[in-house]
Formats: sequence, C-alpha cells, structure tokens
Amino acid sequence: MNQIKTSELEKIAEDIWVSKAPHSFLGLHVDTRMTVIRLSSGKVLLHSPVPITPELRAPIDAIGPVGHIVCPNLFHHVYAQQALTTYPDARLHGPAKLHRKRRDLHFDAVLSEEPDPDWRSDLVSITIVGSMLRETVFYHPASKTLITSDLVENFKAHSHWLTRGYLKLNGMLGNVTWPPMMRVVYTNRRAARESIARILALPFERVVVAHGDVITDNARETLRKGLEWL
Repeated sequence: MNQIKTSELEKIAEDIWVSKAPHSFLGLHVDTRMTVIRLSSGKVLLHSPVPITPELRAPIDAIGPVGHIVCPNLFHHVYAQQALTTYPDARLHGPAKLHRKRRDLHFDAVLSEEPDPDWRSDLVSITIVGSMLRETVFYHPASKTLITSDLVENFKAHSHWLTRGYLKLNGMLGNVTWPPMMRVVYTNRRAARESIARILALPFERVVVAHGDVITDNARETLRKGLEWL
C-alpha cells in the first residue's frame, strides 16, 4: 500500500480540481500537484499524477471515469505507472522523449499541441519550444485556468528550514519565478520566449503550478513578471 499521503481533492474552478503530495528534490521539500479535469465528454483527465490513495480515488471516481493520464514534461512521470495501474483503461500521454526515457510505461499517445479528440473542445495546448523539459501546458477556456507543471514556482512561505533558506537565497520566497539553477533547461531562449508569448496572450485568470501555490492574483501579469528573466 502506498504510504504517501496526498491532500484532499480541492475544487478550484468549475470542472477543475487539484491535489498535492509530498515531494523532495535534492533535500528540498517542494511538494507536487496534480490537476483533475472533467471533460465535456464526461471523462476525467489526470494531469501530472500524484499517488492515487484510496482516500483520493473515491472523490476522483465520483467526478467521472478516468480516461486520460498526462505526463506534461520529462520530470512529472514518477507516479504514472501507479495511476495507470489504478485506471488501466485510461490512455497515457507524454512527450516523445519520455516514451524513450520510460520504456517500462505503455504510452498511448505523444503529447503535443495536437489535441486528443476527447479534449479538443475543452483544452488548448501549447508546447514550450526551446526547453529540455518538453513541457506542454494546457488552457481551460471555460474556467480561464492555465495548467502548468514546471513553468514557474510560487512559494509564499515555507515551514521547512532548509527549503525556506534555499528559497530566500534564490529570491524565490514570496516571488513567482523559476529556480535559477534550473534555468539551464532553456537551451533556446528565443524559441521559448515565442512560446511564452503565445501563453501570455491567453485570457487566463489563474495558473496552476506543480510546486507552490496556485496563482490567482493578477495571474497574467504575475506570470509575465515571473518569466522576465527569460
């Protein structure tokens, strides 16, 4: 039985829910967030899955049948197999490079800007060109929600002393941005800026991030400022 405790499923907008799980990276406590989307078909999409505990599965199942599991980039795939075991009829999506990296997983589709027929009428997808992470972000027009994983992080505070110190040292505590030590993943900044410009042109009012708090205050301008370094 998986002992990782996930947070309760929280509804943040119509047809959009989130859940967090503990996650450590280089000793830092950064947590990770899954987004649950109910599509107009009635199927459910799990974006960046966290461990599906029995306590988490029940409310997910109440939303609808899980039809899709999305690994949005080359980092957010750790719990994909567990999610697929829980929902064996779901289709697994991920970047082409992740298909090669995780040959133990059975992927059904390459994640790209070409929408799956099931979510064509629900989501707009934009792939960040010029990034080694190969991340595809989603925009949910009905709720004006931008769903991301590793575009920026948003830690307003932190109780773990080492993580808090790291965030302060890197100018990230209370600031929406991307970690300085991780900026090397952008190998073609000009191409990445073009992708970001397309994202910022969308009329979103909130941004879901994998690490930190969901951005709800002046979301577009906050995201723009958080990516100025690029």
